[in-house]
Amino acid sequence: MISVQQWTGHEASALRAALRMSMRAFAEHLGVALRTVAKWEKLGPDTVPRPDTQAILDTALARADASTRGRFEALLSGSANGRARHSLVRTADYETWTEDIDRAIACLSRQNFPFASNLLNRWLGRHDARALDDKGLYLYGRSLVLLGDLQRDQGSTLGPLSARHSYNTARSLFIEIDIPRRVAQIELSLTVLDEMSGRLEASARQYERLATDERLSGRDRARARLWVGTALSKDGNNDHAVKVMTAATHDFEDLAEPEDWSVAHQKIALAYRGANDLTRALQYIDIARSTGTVDSPMQRVRLGTAHGHILLSDPATRNDGLSVLDDAAQVARQYGLSHQLRSIEGIRRSCDSPPAALSR
Repeated sequence: MISVQQWTGHEASALRAALRMSMRAFAEHLGVALRTVAKWEKLGPDTVPRPDTQAILDTALARADASTRGRFEALLSGSANGRARHSLVRTADYETWTEDIDRAIACLSRQNFPFASNLLNRWLGRHDARALDDKGLYLYGRSLVLLGDLQRDQGSTLGPLSARHSYNTARSLFIEIDIPRRVAQIELSLTVLDEMSGRLEASARQYERLATDERLSGRDRARARLWVGTALSKDGNNDHAVKVMTAATHDFEDLAEPEDWSVAHQKIALAYRGANDLTRALQYIDIARSTGTVDSPMQRVRLGTAHGHILLSDPATRNDGLSVLDDAAQVARQYGLSHQLRSIEGIRRSCDSPPAALSR
């Protein structure tokens, strides 16, 4: 059986890879601090564990099964040139993975879900996260987040093949490799899922917390403030929602984010509709329709749904509203936007009841 005369960070890292464990899992397996394992990974042969830790590593290797010891020996027995070639292969592999992530982002912006899914799953299916280094874990986490975005847009929010599951798994990885900004972004995405699921009060509170979270960028904090208003509006608190979302529009203007500014006007329009002020609702939806810079299928459906909802609220424009919703539903079906389709169907059902008196 292979033995190690003196452990360095290089041998310790090789044992972790052979065990196919993440750094956190390896630290727990040995009973040492995560920062100790991180030091081994960073310094490699330039760091030597303490004598008591050397004994812990000896025990871990002795208790490993035959396949693990075989992988460990193979990792150590390669020549320096062999290790260099392996490093180059890994670097090239990661570069290709990064390129596929960029391509998947472009596909998602166009709601090309099948191609985006293929790009992401080819890597998620190829790698075991427990065997990846920090760079690999980062790419794995990014891929999971994008897969979660895809699942969310398709309306899959619960279960083992859902956006929630993908986001939570990615969140655990980013906590492990200590990237707080990514963790906070995922918490924002999880709050969106809560709102989609009807947990409006809880999601509003979480949005308020994230709106002041320094882990997030200024744009993400402004989005959180906007979504506070969205949750309030869905819960019927439309006057307060308008004030909160109007403040968010100022943030987007200061940040020079025209698309977010346009989306904010769309959401304000719906809050005014909820407050029975159709005149302002139509004013704001017209601003949103004329100022948007991204003509993606998703945004076309969202704008059409909001516009149709407002038009349906007035008996005089009911037929126009139904026509606008029909167009939005057709695009939603074409691109597999199941959640948007359900929203459109819900609006139609709600408008089958006798309309309430609305102010113009």
